[in-house]
Amino acid sequence: MSKGKIKSLLKSPMALPICALIAVVILSAIVTKIKYGSNFFSINIKDIALPGEESKFVLYGSIIDILNRSSELIILATGMTLVVAASRGTDISVGSVMAITGSIIVRSLGESYDAYAMLPAFAILLGILGAVACGAFNGFLVAKLNIQPMVATLILYTAGRGIAQLISSRPIFDAAGAKIGEATGVILYVRKESFRWIGNFLPHSIVPTPIFIAILFVVLICLFLRFTAFPTYVKTVGINSKAGRLVGINAVFIIFMTYVICGLSSGVAGTIACSRIYSSDANNIGLNMELDAILAVALGGNSLAGGKFNIAGSIIGAITIQALSTSLYSIGVPANQLPVYKAIVVILIVLFQSPRFKVFLNRIKTRKASKAAA
Repeated sequence: MSKGKIKSLLKSPMALPICALIAVVILSAIVTKIKYGSNFFSINIKDIALPGEESKFVLYGSIIDILNRSSELIILATGMTLVVAASRGTDISVGSVMAITGSIIVRSLGESYDAYAMLPAFAILLGILGAVACGAFNGFLVAKLNIQPMVATLILYTAGRGIAQLISSRPIFDAAGAKIGEATGVILYVRKESFRWIGNFLPHSIVPTPIFIAILFVVLICLFLRFTAFPTYVKTVGINSKAGRLVGINAVFIIFMTYVICGLSSGVAGTIACSRIYSSDANNIGLNMELDAILAVALGGNSLAGGKFNIAGSIIGAITIQALSTSLYSIGVPANQLPVYKAIVVILIVLFQSPRFKVFLNRIKTRKASKAAA
């Protein structure tokens, strides 16, 4: 490959996410080999059935685990990419909206061992519609009322988990059976095994269901972007919303729709999250996921200043973050220290995207070129 082609590839928007993913995968492979003596790239079939249960064989390996665990983040990053591109801001409420979705679904399904209180499909639809409503609320504040995205989405970021706890409330009865109050924030469990299929494995499937859901969601969004003018409108509004209005683009509607799509992505991710643990845990579902989603968008080579966007880059960024988290867990880094390492990644990304840093690099290249010419 010629030097010209290499330089053009390095200047590509996909260069940063691909290089970051390769670096993290190499690190993970080295750590896995040194600490466990196993091959990071090996994929095996494993029986996960408990004693006394019928055998259930599934794919097992580090790569499968990373793809499975990154499914929710991939879905969130897809919606977050459009929000960043159009509004030049972020939606920091996606984690709380995931918790709201889980609470609505589990509350609708009930806790009976015998039957669902509602058709599962209808309960999931209600949960996702609740998430879409949250996205519409954020979009109204940002697009119509012109509130800064960080401030607008801070409302649901703060209140969202409280709303989820209220939805997950359970009545308290005295010894005589009379209701004496409500216990909020309790964990409600879905007792039916079939609900776990969404966040785990479908019957007779060896591949985790969240991987299928993430692929389907991304494909549908990409088809929507491919066969409509929506991406062009998003880029135009993100670069210059006033210029977009002059050419007839409804900037308010475009920004509003990106937040609605982001709410939809939160609803789908929240459905997977509550199915994984077959319960509604308002305090922990989606916790800090908004930070990972924003980091995935930035790591994917997307500018946080809006304008051009790359869904594929965000997906690679999401997988990279999960691979990094898995590697750090494997070497014994506690969960409460992971944000420190992710903050280092954020600093590097911000540095690389800084205009002054780019000017500094150009000056170095100019000096080298002048010395070579001399």
